[in-house]
Amino acid sequence: MTAAPDQFETILYSTRDRIATITLNRPEHLNTIVPPMPDEVERAVALATGDRDVSVIVVRGAGRAFCAGYDFGGGFHHWDSLLTTDGTWDAGKDFDFATAPQTAPTQKLAAIWRTNKPVIAQVHGWCVGGGSDFALCADLIVASDDAVIGTPYSRMWGAYLSGMWLYRLGLTRAKEYALTGKPLTGVEAADIGLINQSVPFAELEATVSNLAEQLAGIPVSQLAAMKLIVNQAYDNMGLASTQRLGPILDGLMRNTAEARRFIDIAEQRGVRAAVAERDAPFGDYSQADKGRQPNPNHVIIP
Repeated sequence: MTAAPDQFETILYSTRDRIATITLNRPEHLNTIVPPMPDEVERAVALATGDRDVSVIVVRGAGRAFCAGYDFGGGFHHWDSLLTTDGTWDAGKDFDFATAPQTAPTQKLAAIWRTNKPVIAQVHGWCVGGGSDFALCADLIVASDDAVIGTPYSRMWGAYLSGMWLYRLGLTRAKEYALTGKPLTGVEAADIGLINQSVPFAELEATVSNLAEQLAGIPVSQLAAMKLIVNQAYDNMGLASTQRLGPILDGLMRNTAEARRFIDIAEQRGVRAAVAERDAPFGDYSQADKGRQPNPNHVIIP
């Protein structure tokens, strides 16, 4: 069963054999996050959660990326009504928007963490910035070997949003990646325990499908109980507080003098120019050798 094509603008939603699939569907923009994507993800998760015929949810991206983070092309103006007053950043508006569960994009995307049904993230291509925060909210993450996972906003224009980098890595690794923003390939992410598994791209869809089918054979109540007990342990560690603080710091870091210059470059000369200046000293992300970038021929066709 597939949702009506006009039901969503930025995602696709379908169900089959007790598995719901949510596909981020802005492939020409590497599935970067714009309104209304967070709202639509939250709504699709609610559909799957309320569907008695669904046991498992898979999230993935169409085209050649899972998600390249928040779209800041054109100066980030698609969020203006929620973040600015008379064309100027409004700290009060940003704080209010970023912390209310009913409006905060981070909280809406984290619906995959809160649903009682297990969620598998199928990661390929770029999975960076807010895209990585989203993917890491899933219960299980399977990536292609050449996927690139990272938080380039650690260097400029952001802060951890969902907190999942911290809780999945532990203190030593979390400090390393928080302070450097350096990326990981799918293989490297699996090796250090950030994600569950890395496989060649040709095996990615089959691996995720097989895993989803195995979980779908377990009673829904049993899956819900085991997810709840694990999630509760991390909630007891302060996950909700971390997720509240992260977007506040993110708002501040988007509006320093350096951040304003960064976004001005993106608006005037394009995103490529801004990220090239940011990442050139490190020689990674778009400035890395081709062997350290996702294979552009590895494409998911919904």
